[in-house]
Amino acid sequence: MWGFRLGGRVAATRSALPARSFRSVVSALSVAVVAIALGACAGLPGGWFEAEPPAPVSPFFRVAVIPDTQNYVDYTHQRAEGFALDASELFLAQMREIASLEDLAFVAAVGDVWQHQTLPIEQGHVARGFERIDNAFFESELAPTPRARDYEIPKAIEGYRLLAAAGIPFGVAPGNHDYDAMWSVAGFPPNFAKDPRELTMTPEDLGMLHIGGLDNFRSAFGEKSEFFGGKRWYVASHAGGASSAQVFEAAGYRFLHIALEMAASDEVLAWAAEVVEDHSGHPTIVTTHDYLDSHGERRANAIVDLPRVDPDQHNTAEQVFQKFIAEHDQIFLVLCGHHHGQARRFDLNRYGHGVHQVLADYQDRGQVGIDAGQPPGRFRGRPAEIGDGWYRILEFDFATEPPRISVRTRSSHYRVIAPDLETYAEWYREHEKPDLSDAEFMSEDHFDLMLDDFRTRFGRGGTQ
Repeated sequence: MWGFRLGGRVAATRSALPARSFRSVVSALSVAVVAIALGACAGLPGGWFEAEPPAPVSPFFRVAVIPDTQNYVDYTHQRAEGFALDASELFLAQMREIASLEDLAFVAAVGDVWQHQTLPIEQGHVARGFERIDNAFFESELAPTPRARDYEIPKAIEGYRLLAAAGIPFGVAPGNHDYDAMWSVAGFPPNFAKDPRELTMTPEDLGMLHIGGLDNFRSAFGEKSEFFGGKRWYVASHAGGASSAQVFEAAGYRFLHIALEMAASDEVLAWAAEVVEDHSGHPTIVTTHDYLDSHGERRANAIVDLPRVDPDQHNTAEQVFQKFIAEHDQIFLVLCGHHHGQARRFDLNRYGHGVHQVLADYQDRGQVGIDAGQPPGRFRGRPAEIGDGWYRILEFDFATEPPRISVRTRSSHYRVIAPDLETYAEWYREHEKPDLSDAEFMSEDHFDLMLDDFRTRFGRGGTQ
């Protein structure tokens, strides 16, 4: 059953004093004033002025996960550019729905908030000897443009203002599209001699992309931005907000969330380790952009392999797990995007406790474009990639033993969760997981994560 906020909640109030004579009431008030001053109000006879008992702590709450949204706010996916619909309206509708969810404690965004960059190459990389080469495979879609700043980033901010207006804490990890520059790096030339029908998604065929600069990202989501400046739940940041940390309270626990840069460096991981140590005992969720691929392997996208190009400044996903995640027993959940599709895996950390790792990225989905009459894309020949409004809702339930997270995948456009859409597998399975049956494909987007050792690690919270 789905719940959405329809308005503010009004707390119930108790009736006034029991009927007594005016003199006895005045006398009682006098005693109460003295008692309050002495901090002894709770011991008054009759319990007239006992404090309200605390509201029971709900064992249930939700965390929303926003997958890659760049295709919604891509300026070329709007009617003004000849597209069949304004894809940004799907993004705003998704954010509006998320902001209205009941029992929503936190929102995690996995990055690639917008599509385009504004620089051909980042000058810090130039100073370190990196070079950009021309690459027709990428330049038709990824050429830097001022539209990133005058349309895409403002539209993204408009969406996140809906969360902020609802008072919901959130964290955003930057994706490769959120960097100031993304260029085809020298040393990996594209193979233009190869038959286009035989091209593979490898650097040997297409070349290699690299990224640099996060000024655009910080302009929207920096530590002093309108979303995070002065917020008590925004507890730490690195490099002005390129990576960041938030806290939220739910089910009697105080959770820590860390949004990590893509393929984080040793310096960033050292900062994150300090944040974890500063919040000792907090159940911790880590969100980062590139971590799991669609097969559940900790492996980079072959043509955006940051550690392969710059191993001094980037760790592989496996290194992030070994150096940071497995070393800190508080981390029980990792969220990521970047690789198109969905996957999950479970590993034990060095203490023998479980870490769930979950990928969700629906940016390839284009049924909404088909519905609107948008022709297939010229480059790939597939339906125009938008996202179809799909996002994840993690339903935490601490009333069960062991506690569990029910992972639900919902479209704010079609207004259903995946199992309630009869054409779900028909629309998406062939492109995302063609080797699975319809039932197996559905189970990729509708499943439970059991938190078997959560009580052992973090106690019982305040729900019982």
